Amino acid sequence: MFNCSKLALARKRRQLTKKNLAERSGITAVTLTRLETGITTDPSMETLQALAGVLAYPVDFFFGENFDELTTDAASFRSLSTMSAAQRDAALGAGQIAFSLTKWINARFDLPAPDLPDLREDDSISAAASVRNHWGIGSKPIPKLLSLFEAKGIRVFTLAERNKNVDAFSCWNDGTPYIFLNTFKSSERTRFDAAHELGHLLMHRHTPSGHLNGEREADMFAAAFLIPQDDLISHMPRVHSLKHLIEKKARWGVSVAALARTAFNNKLISDWYYRDLCKQMSMLGYRTVEPEQREPEKSVVWKKILEMLWKDGITKSHIAKELCLPIDEIEALIGPLVNINVPTRTTEFKKLSVVR
Repeated sequence: MFNCSKLALARKRRQLTKKNLAERSGITAVTLTRLETGITTDPSMETLQALAGVLAYPVDFFFGENFDELTTDAASFRSLSTMSAAQRDAALGAGQIAFSLTKWINARFDLPAPDLPDLREDDSISAAASVRNHWGIGSKPIPKLLSLFEAKGIRVFTLAERNKNVDAFSCWNDGTPYIFLNTFKSSERTRFDAAHELGHLLMHRHTPSGHLNGEREADMFAAAFLIPQDDLISHMPRVHSLKHLIEKKARWGVSVAALARTAFNNKLISDWYYRDLCKQMSMLGYRTVEPEQREPEKSVVWKKILEMLWKDGITKSHIAKELCLPIDEIEALIGPLVNINVPTRTTEFKKLSVVR
């Protein structure tokens, strides 16, 4: 049966208005509205093919069960105030597609179960220490943050929108935590975004987006989680210069700006000196281009999944076909997280072994 909500989802993923889609597909705006609201329940194949052609989605996508819903209130966006409605809806749509992809993977693989303590009663600094203690990592640096998250049951995906207004977001679905990252920034800033979203998952898991002080709390959590105070003071008791900060930032895998701010918050540098460092960073362009960037982190889980699927002759194109999705949606969600050269041809389905 035709599913009007999936037509709306595809349109929002392509960031098209109803008027845009109607004009490009050669149908009237009234017809499209009737389709999306469910008034028209049996559109002609000609109409569906026209819509599918513009949206670059398979016609079969417009049929079948609803995807799990993801609302603005259920997602913690880093930059909700700067996003357009179209950007927000596209990002939420990516989340819905990720839920469907996760179900497909869960039916074939045994992924790590979520292991996130409920820290809604903790302040940011205490929460950072608590989760480090819960995970048994003490105060040492975390060289592979995404791998740690995956090992603790967080499903990590990326967003196709390479736009500074859509940084990252997180959410829970069916008891599983998700983090969506926009990897157009440096690895250091992406790591901070990921830690920021972990803070939301731990401290604000059932609080609507826009929670008072929520973004500041998540930023404070991220800094404390990535740069524990004891380790910071032990390895950088004083800040001699901007060059000194650049040399030291590699230990914690953070941006020079984040390290400077954390040092200031921990009273390792004066207010005057911090302002001077900020001026230097701005003049040198370090707000947009990170000095001595580290290599982007990759997913361990997705690499293993794709390698095991390929051994059974199954590719990303096959996954897309199973889910009635265009291949670019799969690539957008996991492509930047893997660096293996796995072919994308479609092959006959084979039963998979289970990952333990």
